[in-house]
Amino acid sequence: MEIDPFIFRLSIFILSIFVGYYVVWSVTPSLHTPLMSVTNAISSVIIVGAIIAALSNIDGNIFTSSTLFGYLAITLAAVNIFGGFLVTQRMLAMYKKKKKDKK
Repeated sequence: MEIDPFIFRLSIFILSIFVGYYVVWSVTPSLHTPLMSVTNAISSVIIVGAIIAALSNIDGNIFTSSTLFGYLAITLAAVNIFGGFLVTQRMLAMYKKKKKDKK
């Protein structure tokens, strides 16, 4: 009996969703800032791959599926990186000591 490759890959994808969910939600709050930096680095690698996909029009047609998905991936990864930097900046601001007003 042979397992269909689609079912095999789908089961790995579903298991990775569950593992990712439990790994992310079990992290202590003090580790979220380094994790955001790592996800920003991963998103920058995704942007490189998305640029390659967006520029891979072999036949000269602009509106191919790889081009459209490449531009969509560039947009989503850019939003993810920008949001990650905002969240990281906000979390680092929480650890700064507040200045007291001297009178």
